[in-house]
Amino acid sequence: MLLSMLFSVSAALAQDTETAGILTAKSQWSVSGGYGTTHPGLGATETRVQTVDVILKYGYFLSEEIGRSWYRGRHELLIELPVNYVVSPETTPMIGITFLACWNFTALKTIVPYVFGGGGAVYTDLHVSELGRRLNGTHQVGFGFSHALAKNTSIDFSYRFHHISNANTAKPNGPLNSSKVLVGLSFFQ
Repeated sequence: MLLSMLFSVSAALAQDTETAGILTAKSQWSVSGGYGTTHPGLGATETRVQTVDVILKYGYFLSEEIGRSWYRGRHELLIELPVNYVVSPETTPMIGITFLACWNFTALKTIVPYVFGGGGAVYTDLHVSELGRRLNGTHQVGFGFSHALAKNTSIDFSYRFHHISNANTAKPNGPLNSSKVLVGLSFFQ
C-alpha cells in the first residue's frame, strides 16, 4: 500500500524527466537507510550479525547516455561512507569507505535499474569469532532501481551482497557475508 502511494505521488510529480535527473546530471548526492543481516552457513560465516545502515553516497557520471535498446545507460563512479550500526549480537558501529562502479540502465527514463560492485575498508570493534582485526576489507555487488520523484530527485531501492574479512592478514579470517536492503533519496546536479 505504501509503495503504491509512493509511485502514485511520484508519477504525478515526475514532470519532464527525459531531460532531467539521471539522464543529464554530472553528479549525484544520496542518503540511504536500511537493514542488513549475515547468513550463517554461507561460506565460513558463523555468527548472525544484524545492522541498521545509513549510507552517504556521492556519484560522478563518467559518460553521457550510451548504447541502445534495453542496455542503454550511463557509467558512474560512486564513493560511499557507510555507517552500519550493529544491533545484534552486540551494539557497536562499523564505519567505512567504499568505491563502486555502477551502470545505470536508462532506457525506461523514469525508472532506472542499476547494477554495481566494488570494495573498500571498514573499521569495527565487533567481537565475533570470524574477525581477527578491527580494520577489514569489504567488497560488495548489488542491484536496484531509481524512480523519479521530481526533476532532479529520485527515490532509490537497492539490494547488496556484502562481504567483510581481513584478507588473511590476521587469524581468524572468517567472513561476514550478509545481505542489505536499502531505501534512499538521490539529488542530481
